[in-house]
Amino acid sequence: MYSPQRRDFISVTLGSQAGRNYDNSKTWRRQSFWRKWKQLSRLQRSLIAFMFIFMMFCGIATYLNLSEHWQVVEGRDQELKQVKPVVVPALDVLLSKATFISKPPKLKRPNLNKRGPPFLQNRLSKNEKEEPKIRKDNEAEANSDDKDKEKNSIISWRGMEIVPERITAAPPDSKQEEKPVLHEKVNTKETATVNKQQMAVIEAFQHAWKGYKQYAWGHDELKPISKTYSEWFGLGLTLIDALDTMWILGQKQEFEEAKKWVVDELNLSKSVDVNLFETTIRILGGLLSVYNLTGDQVFLDKASELGDRLMPAFNTPSKIPYSDVNIGLGTAHPPRWTSDSTVAEVTSIQLEFRELSRLTKNDKYQEAVDDVMKHIHGLGGKKDGLVPMFINTNSGQFSHLGVYTLGARADSYYEYLLKQWIQGGRKEADLLEDYLQAVEGVTNNLIRKSEPNKLTFVGELSHNQFSPKMDHLVCFLPGTLALGVHHGLSANHMKLAKQLIETCYQMYAQIETGLSPEIVYFNLNPHNANDVEVKPADRHNLLRPETVESLFYMYRFTKDKKYQEWGWKIFQSFNKYTRVDTGGYTSINNVQSSENPEPR
Repeated sequence: MYSPQRRDFISVTLGSQAGRNYDNSKTWRRQSFWRKWKQLSRLQRSLIAFMFIFMMFCGIATYLNLSEHWQVVEGRDQELKQVKPVVVPALDVLLSKATFISKPPKLKRPNLNKRGPPFLQNRLSKNEKEEPKIRKDNEAEANSDDKDKEKNSIISWRGMEIVPERITAAPPDSKQEEKPVLHEKVNTKETATVNKQQMAVIEAFQHAWKGYKQYAWGHDELKPISKTYSEWFGLGLTLIDALDTMWILGQKQEFEEAKKWVVDELNLSKSVDVNLFETTIRILGGLLSVYNLTGDQVFLDKASELGDRLMPAFNTPSKIPYSDVNIGLGTAHPPRWTSDSTVAEVTSIQLEFRELSRLTKNDKYQEAVDDVMKHIHGLGGKKDGLVPMFINTNSGQFSHLGVYTLGARADSYYEYLLKQWIQGGRKEADLLEDYLQAVEGVTNNLIRKSEPNKLTFVGELSHNQFSPKMDHLVCFLPGTLALGVHHGLSANHMKLAKQLIETCYQMYAQIETGLSPEIVYFNLNPHNANDVEVKPADRHNLLRPETVESLFYMYRFTKDKKYQEWGWKIFQSFNKYTRVDTGGYTSINNVQSSENPEPR
């Protein structure tokens, strides 16, 4: 007999459930998933639910932060394409092409020891004999009555005595009507001719303006490579920021066109979030500057309206302003990701708001920004006058303690200390004290010399650890120190200024394109050959002005022509590597490659 045939499989018949047979449908699978979920412990289900909610929250936050960047992704490839450096024609060619340039107004030769346009200097010339001096010991030349009066007016700090200026403008509550002095007729025999370098600068401005007018008119920023524009706030930042430059360079036709846009198109009531700091220094500052140059009331009216619309930023528990304001709705808030503001931003709006108070006779603007400075003056968390980078708008206290830098997020705090003191007639002792303490703090904690060439530089301090990192932004310091000496502060500050401006220039001169990177690291090892190291992430150039501005101050105050020559070399490098044929100037990604600086 044959044995039964062996089977290699088992047959299973599934029974029906609720009258239905199993058919691998989605309904069955969902029910199976639900049974698995119910089999998990309560802890496991809680953890899974928490992770799901957390991932959704992160996705929403990321979308809010990156949504603005996604709008420009499509044009990014075109902007990053490599182009060859632009070679600017010889100066003789520039002169021949510049015949269409309207001739700048002939101005009386200024006294180079004074700041500001000649017409402002004329206003002060009759009071030159009243210029105050700093002295360690009072010279007893006046009678006893005069000495008693001086005791009430002298500001003293560590043995130095500073007499406040007597030539400041009338206080805001003065009944006397005050208007800017306009350009006056001058003796043409004393007018200097415009040289080749000056003509080249005028041509460079016209080239930049041509690109803006053609491709970005009325918008915030020109993107010269893609021949498009970008918006920060939609308020014509470039146009307003350039008004005073056009007036000074004698570009009257361009000025009138831009003025017409301000009158007809500038809408300050639109519902848009603006950054308080950027809007103040670029738009409010630009309007106030051009008003002081021209006396045209339309600019002061616009400045006053903008000042009012920015005031909600100061409605905080601590009086430290929020970073963002909706100028249309009158609301303000901190950044979406933090309640902190940067110290540089909240302390670098004072000059503009104080000037607005002076011109409008309305104290509210100055009171708001003065409260910020008084608050910071009394705060703890400083190190020898150096301040941290962040401050909380709710508590009014410094945050992220232990990190001290003169670079990004702190730089202009120190600059505005000195300039406010000068603006206020050199009477505000707290501002002077904070400035002088800060200079001492820089000298004692942040100054080092590189190897092998002993370049003096300003590093950073992080939790008592020194870093030889120096931002290009720090190059505001030589000019600020020189300005302080010009107004009577210690001559030692000028010595430091000269050392630092040499370093800032070498940050350009030692680089292949003659242009400084954003950040450099200085060598402290005597066995290394190079003073300066540039990391790949830091080798871009954003057309920053700090070094050139400091060279301007140094030349004006010392009369040393080498600073003029250094500035000219930097200007030529910008013209060679950042100029775009169709108009405008672009930032570059690689200052270390003269063959391909990677314009962006």
